Amino acid sequence: MFARTKVKYEEELCGAQENERQRQLLDAVCKEPRDVLNRAEVSEKHLCPERREPEFPGVKEEEEDLQPLQVKEEKQPQPLNIKKEERLPPYIKEEEHFTELPVTAVHLKTEDECQYEENKGAELPSSSSIQQITTEDDEAQADNRLPPMSDGEDASHSPHTSDYEQFDGDVTCHTDSKRWKCSQCGKTFGYKCHLRTHLIGHTGEKPFAYSVCGQNFAQSGSLKIHTRTHTGEKPFPCSVCGQNFATKGSLKIHTRTHTGEKPFACSVCGRNFAQKGTLKDHARTHTGEKPFTCSVCGQNFALREHLKRHTRTHTGEKPFTCSVCGQNFAQKGDLKRHTRTHTGEKPFTCSVCGQNFAQKGDLKIHTRTHTGEKPFACSVCGRNFAHKVSLKIHMRTHTGEKAFPCSVCGQNFAGKGSLKIHTRTHTGEKPFACSVCGQNFARTGHLKIHTRTHTGEKPFVCSVCGQNFTQKGSLKRHTRIHTGEKPFVCSVCGQNFTGKGSLKRHTRIHTGEKPFVCSVCGQNFTGKGSLTRHTRTHTGEKPFACSVCGQNFAWKGYLKKHTRTHTGEKPFACSVCGQNFAQKGDLKIHTRTHTGEKPFACSVCGQNFARMGTLKIHIRTHTGEKPFACSVCGQNFARKEHLKRHTRTHTG
Repeated sequence: MFARTKVKYEEELCGAQENERQRQLLDAVCKEPRDVLNRAEVSEKHLCPERREPEFPGVKEEEEDLQPLQVKEEKQPQPLNIKKEERLPPYIKEEEHFTELPVTAVHLKTEDECQYEENKGAELPSSSSIQQITTEDDEAQADNRLPPMSDGEDASHSPHTSDYEQFDGDVTCHTDSKRWKCSQCGKTFGYKCHLRTHLIGHTGEKPFAYSVCGQNFAQSGSLKIHTRTHTGEKPFPCSVCGQNFATKGSLKIHTRTHTGEKPFACSVCGRNFAQKGTLKDHARTHTGEKPFTCSVCGQNFALREHLKRHTRTHTGEKPFTCSVCGQNFAQKGDLKRHTRTHTGEKPFTCSVCGQNFAQKGDLKIHTRTHTGEKPFACSVCGRNFAHKVSLKIHMRTHTGEKAFPCSVCGQNFAGKGSLKIHTRTHTGEKPFACSVCGQNFARTGHLKIHTRTHTGEKPFVCSVCGQNFTQKGSLKRHTRIHTGEKPFVCSVCGQNFTGKGSLKRHTRIHTGEKPFVCSVCGQNFTGKGSLTRHTRTHTGEKPFACSVCGQNFAWKGYLKKHTRTHTGEKPFACSVCGQNFAQKGDLKIHTRTHTGEKPFACSVCGQNFARMGTLKIHIRTHTGEKPFACSVCGQNFARKEHLKRHTRTHTG
C-alpha cells in the first residue's frame, strides 16, 4: 500500500503541474502559515504590503533544479521533510520540522499596522525577542549577498527574511535584526517600509499635503497628527486626571507628572528630567551652546523660545491681551502676573510669616528678610544687598551717576524712587495718611515712624545701655555717645558732630541762615526744633509733664533736667576734679574754671566772661537796664538775686 501510494505521488509530481506543485508546497511552508499553523484563516490583505508576495533571491524563476519532495506515508501525519540540495535557498534548512513550530497566539500584522510602523520609523525588535536559526555559514553567505540599497531598487526581501517575521508571539523566525541598508548613510533597517521612510530624510521629499492649510509632511502619520490641530481631536485621554491629548507621545510625557518619573539624566550634574527635549536644553547650560541667533541684532540664545520672545523687542509685537483692561503684553507670563492685579490673587505664601505675594520673585525677595541673605555684593566696597536694584542704586554712589533729573529744579538723583519722593516737595503731595489722626506724609517711611507715636513702639534697642528708639537713625546717633564717634566735620571751624542734622544746623551759625520763621512774631530760627519750642511761648503749650510732681514743661530737655532733681542723678563728671553735675551745660561752665577760658567778651569794654549769663548781666551796667521790679514798692534791679534779697525787706 505504501509503495503504490509513493509511485502515484511521484507521477503527479513529474506531470505537467510539477513546478506548480512545488511552489504550492513551498508556499505552504514559507509563505502561507495559515495551512501549517493551525489552519488560521488569514487573508492576504492582513499582511504588510511589503510582504504579501515575497521574492526569494536564492530561488530562481524556474524551479527545474528543485528535486521532488519525498513524502513518507505514515498512519499519523508527519512533518514535511525537505532534503537539503546543493542549490536550495539558505532559508530552507535540512530536516526542518515546520509543523512543529510553537505557534500559540499567532498575530498577523495588518496593513494599518505596517503603515503605522512605516510612519513611526521604528526598527525591528532585537535578536533577544526573535530567535535566529541560521548557521554561521548561512549568515556569511547572506551578508555577502546583501548589497547597499538605493532609492530605485526593487522591494524584495533579504535572503534571510521570512514571512514569519510578521507574526508576534512565540514564533521562531529566520531573520536578522536589521536587513535593509541605506546607501546614503549605511544605516540598516528590519523592514523595507522603515528604510523608505528613512530615505525621505535624505531627499527632503514631503509627499503628504494637507488640503486645508497646504502644509506638507514627509510621513502620513505626521499629516494625521497635524490634522488634529485643525479638528481639535484629542483621542488619547489620561487615565488619572482625564485630560486629553492629540498624540500618544504627549500623553506619555503628561503621565510622568503623575508618576514623577524622570528618566532622562544629565551626564554632567546628574539632574533628572521628564522629557528628552528638556534635558537637551539643560545640557546647553554646561556646554554654553547658543544655537538660535537673532537675524536682526545677531544675539544668540540657548532656547528657541527665548529667541522668539527676544524678537518681539524688535517687532514690538504684543500678542497677549488682558481681557479686563485690554492692555497688551509681549510675554504670556507678564499677562499672567498682570491679571492678578485685577483678581487680587496672591498665590505665593511665605512659609515663615504667612504673608502672601502676587509674584514668585517678590516672595523670594521677602524671604531674605527672614534669612538675612544678601547675595548681591558691591565690587568696590564689598557691601552686600538683599535686592539687585539696591546694589544698582548703591553703585551710583561710587560712580557719581545721577541719571534722574528733576524737571522743576533740575536737581539730579541716583534713583528713580528718590526723584519721585523729591517731586512731592514741589507738588505738595502727601499720599500717605495716618489712620489714627489723619495726618498726611509724603513718604511711607515717615508715616511708619509717625505711627509709632500712637502705638508707643520703639523697636530699636541700644546694645550698650538698653535704651529704645522709634527710629533706626536715632539709635545710630545715640550709639555714637558710647563710641565717641563724631564723623561729621564742619568745613569752616573744624568742629565735629555725631549727627548730620547737627552739622547742618551748626553750619547756619557761620552762614547766618535762619530759614524757619515764627508766624506770630516773625522771629527767625536756624532749626525747625527751635521754632517749635519758640512757638510754645506764644501758645503756652507745655506738653511734657513730670511723672513725679506733675509739673509741665515746654521742652523735653527741661523735663529731663527737672527729673534729675527727683532722682538726684548727676551723670556728667568733671575729668579734672571728678565733680558731678546734673546738667551738661553746668559741667561745661565748670570746666572753664580749670582751663581759665572766658569765651564771652563785652562789646563795650572788652571784658571777658566764662558764662554767657554773666556777660548779659555785665552789659546792664553799661545800658542801665533793670528788668527785675519789686511787686510791693516797684523798685527795679539789674539782677534777679538783688530783687530776691530786696523782697525779704518787705516780708521780714
